[in-house]
Amino acid sequence: MNRSRIWLIGLFCGLVSVQANAQDRPNVLMILVDDLKPSFAAYGEEWVHSPNLDRLAARGMRFDAAYCNQAVCAPSRNNLLLGARSTSLGIYGLGYHFRRAYPDAVTLPQYFMQQGYHVAGIGKVFHIGHGNKNDESSWSVPFLPDKVIDYVLPESTDGKLTREEALFSNQSARGLPRGAAWEAADVEDDAYADGRIASEGIERLRHYHDQADDFPFFLMLGFTKPHLPFCAPRKYWQLYDRQKIPKPAIRKYPDGAPAYAAKWELGELNQYKPVPQKLPLDDQLERTLIHGYYASLSYMDAQLGRVLDELERLELDDNTIVLLWGDHGYHLGDHGAWTKHTNYEQANRIPLVISAPGVTQPGSSTRALVESVDLFPTLVELAGLAPFQGEQPWDGTSLLPVLHDPQKSIRDHAYHCYPRGKRMGRAIRTTRHRLVEWKEIGASPETAQYELYDYEQDPLETRNLAEEDQDNLRRLIAILKKHPEAKPAHR
Repeated sequence: MNRSRIWLIGLFCGLVSVQANAQDRPNVLMILVDDLKPSFAAYGEEWVHSPNLDRLAARGMRFDAAYCNQAVCAPSRNNLLLGARSTSLGIYGLGYHFRRAYPDAVTLPQYFMQQGYHVAGIGKVFHIGHGNKNDESSWSVPFLPDKVIDYVLPESTDGKLTREEALFSNQSARGLPRGAAWEAADVEDDAYADGRIASEGIERLRHYHDQADDFPFFLMLGFTKPHLPFCAPRKYWQLYDRQKIPKPAIRKYPDGAPAYAAKWELGELNQYKPVPQKLPLDDQLERTLIHGYYASLSYMDAQLGRVLDELERLELDDNTIVLLWGDHGYHLGDHGAWTKHTNYEQANRIPLVISAPGVTQPGSSTRALVESVDLFPTLVELAGLAPFQGEQPWDGTSLLPVLHDPQKSIRDHAYHCYPRGKRMGRAIRTTRHRLVEWKEIGASPETAQYELYDYEQDPLETRNLAEEDQDNLRRLIAILKKHPEAKPAHR
């Protein structure tokens, strides 16, 4: 039975649970993008080819100070989908499914389903792999995953299952070879996962259009690029001159920062050939990787454009909230780091765009501080749903006041974390500063070490000011103390 037939059966079966007043509610199209940093034209990087990301930003509100709650895939998606920070959940790694700790938790899509929406997901929404799995309770119809690690050229895998392919399909990677870090194949867009995810999303929108008078929809599309490997059709690589792509200005960690705060290993990048096992990377390899990231971003952007085109062609855009979220930021050699897994700005600042007809002003932007956990309550309020109640911790605050007035704020700081060994790094980011507290969970505050950065004076985080700026250090520690101690990791 093909995908569309499965979808149709589930669609019509799901109609029986739809509430009578459902047609008065807005639809929701939520776009999740893996490893997308706020580094495209709408965010000031005009050399990046991102016409559809920019187009979406032009029709809604762009958030310039949005932050993830932990810079790694699975926990960040838990933060979004449960409305709870990692330090509240006690879930910090890839392989621990949230229902082991909170079996009766209600996820964002699950709550919309309970409130009469037809809910579907395609691509990468929950993190699937590394021991983790989908959450079947969250969907009206079976979830449709696609490959995160997706190759078309035989030489990329030497005809074998690669390490990352195994890990993302919950298989053992022991003894398996590395796959290629990039591909620039002369293929159509549907040869890779994001093209197929967009095509399936378009089919779903058409089905929803045919049933528009019966129920509202909540459709989640999880695009996989620009996640490694940087595989995109050749035409997207050809959008850039590799030698003209900017390289990072700062190549070392901040002076005075604790050594353990840094990411000294390549980690995820080590799983791909021809990347060496240790830093440094040579100039041409760095340039190729950065080129591959932006080629992949532009490929994803084109798929987003196909979905937005169909939304408009079907005239669903006037009653559909569109939200685009990147799960965390990304290091591309800045501080000498690659990918994510730090408490620094490049790993934690995220792109966020919300277009809500009748609420957001086209082309607006805001400097209001925002966390991923805020999006669950925001969508609940935008859709006019009953106030949320669930088993899990609840840390978010609705952004509706900001959506009505971009000069307003809902919080004076954003909160995030990242662990290093036995130490937990809890961080707060204000409009000007970031404080990071490093200590073991439950240990005395006297054991803590701190990082303090002033982004007005030092936007590239070159120097830890914790020793010399005691006034701001004390002020920010007092703010951090208002947050509960981090919950120990579930084992």
